[in-house]
Amino acid sequence: MTTTVAIIGATGKMGRLVSDLIDRTEGFKVVARLDSHSALSEMLGADIAVDLTRPDVSRDVVDFATEHGMRVLVGTSGWSQEGIDTLSRRLADRDDTGVIIIPNFSIGSVLATAFAALAARFYDSIEIVEAHQPAKVDSPSGTAVRTAELIGQARAELGPVSAPHTDQRARGQQVASVPVHSLRLSGLLARQDVFLGGTGETLTISHNTLSPSAYESGILLALTAARTATGVTVGLDQLVDLGFAAPAISEGGVK
Repeated sequence: MTTTVAIIGATGKMGRLVSDLIDRTEGFKVVARLDSHSALSEMLGADIAVDLTRPDVSRDVVDFATEHGMRVLVGTSGWSQEGIDTLSRRLADRDDTGVIIIPNFSIGSVLATAFAALAARFYDSIEIVEAHQPAKVDSPSGTAVRTAELIGQARAELGPVSAPHTDQRARGQQVASVPVHSLRLSGLLARQDVFLGGTGETLTISHNTLSPSAYESGILLALTAARTATGVTVGLDQLVDLGFAAPAISEGGVK
């Protein structure tokens, strides 16, 4: 049986990537490609709505799709924890719709985030530096926010990380007590470094995305899961067995 898909934000880089990937994949078919001039009603009739828009548009896309009983895959940055929690409560008693929010479709990025969360119990000094191309409109990135949230949960019994002088703007934005620093530079696609410091040593966990093709496996995993999704699921790590018990945020992280 073929699953029909509507792509909202189809003319952007990720929109074109997802569209091309679905066209090459059996079992899925794109039936609507929406851009900034399209009416949201153009997505109706599809089994899954894939939201690849902007933070200021994504909430309206998800609300419209779920109100009409569609399942949604969100690849848009900028979802707050408050927004995720509100959506979770709204969908709690429904089995005809569900939303999957993916901060990063890269398997390597998901692994790096899980490794950072595992290591966080052993180091008190932790900071994140994330770097993306200049067109990325939100900072910190969704991946960095989720990484910080998972670090914070892993350290729930230990307390916040050691981060001096956070009152100074150059010290970054604190997320779950972890300072996060954002770079927006030409020539980059996506990179994240988690720096962990302890007595006499440092540990750096790095992930560098070199090509958009790194996202393809994760996109297909998420699309497959979206076919039967209910409630709200956040993070690719919730859809794939990483082979070890990684910390997880109960109601989802932040994109």
